[in-house]
Amino acid sequence: MWDPKHYDMVIDVRAPGEFAHDHIPGAVNLPVLSDEERSIVGRLYTQDSPFVARKHGAALVARNIAGHIEGVLSEMPSNFSPLIHCWRGGQRSQSFAQICSAIGWRSFVLKGGYKFYRREVRSYLDRIPSTLKLIIIAGRTGSGKTDILKALSEKGAQVLDLEGLASHRGSLLGRVKNVAQPSQRMFETLLHSQLQRFHPDQPVYIESESSRIGDVQVPAELWKRILVSPQIPISTPRSARAEYLLGEYSHLTREIDDLNTLVAGMTRRHGSERTNHWQSLIDTRAWSALAYELLKAHYDPAYDNTLQRHKRPILGEIMQKDCSNASLESSVEAILKMQSLGLKVSAIQRSG
Repeated sequence: MWDPKHYDMVIDVRAPGEFAHDHIPGAVNLPVLSDEERSIVGRLYTQDSPFVARKHGAALVARNIAGHIEGVLSEMPSNFSPLIHCWRGGQRSQSFAQICSAIGWRSFVLKGGYKFYRREVRSYLDRIPSTLKLIIIAGRTGSGKTDILKALSEKGAQVLDLEGLASHRGSLLGRVKNVAQPSQRMFETLLHSQLQRFHPDQPVYIESESSRIGDVQVPAELWKRILVSPQIPISTPRSARAEYLLGEYSHLTREIDDLNTLVAGMTRRHGSERTNHWQSLIDTRAWSALAYELLKAHYDPAYDNTLQRHKRPILGEIMQKDCSNASLESSVEAILKMQSLGLKVSAIQRSG
């Protein structure tokens, strides 16, 4: 695949709304038309004539390009070499590139534009997952799996943090406050970018997830790979997991209306008697009891059902007495030891 690192800057000249929906990582948005201007030109095209639309659009494009040259690009040297693209590599990017080339910069246009890039991402995500050596860090909700993955990454292990890429903790209560989830396309772009950094001979640790994380879907081929990859279950007492969750989701105890809404949404599954009881625990601020009961009645049964459906091979189970820093560190060391032993066995098998 073409490499953006070969250029001094990747310039995306699409409108800000198009850019926000999805874009090449590291690209700079220098739109030749704003969202409103693009809409106006489109209306002129359909309601008046293509000629009127093109004339009005050309004036807008020229003014906007001039603004970018006098602004963001004003300090670029004579040997500046950008890659420029729009939706299809058509008029918007060609117009920008022509002016840049006239200045003396060595400018390139991405053939096929964003649509070409998007096809490359989809092709990659259909092809690469089958080559990944995934190891699933499994365990019931509140086992500290996210913290374990973070510690593994800090120790140099390859980690694919799907929740981080999706900006969502994965559960019903997993919305990250004041952070919008990426679009499906942007999620796939971020995933593509992350996967490209992994060494194919080393394992990639990933948390046990459902196929959907908030509003985004795990790509089909990656999900198929997750389903058959070996796992390391983390087993932790429910009481310890309840206390851990109180720390992780402490914001919910300050946003009572949001929490009541979430619990009310469970009525269809658990019945009004149980959800009314949970709401009474919210009213009395009985947070430990609420966390324990939610784990017992909602999260743990859901995890157990998933475990029954997806019978992944088990590399080894880790028993945690709690989710303290010391316990999580011990779990990380145990996982790395399993990795080391696994690599030694593989080397012996290859040499044999």
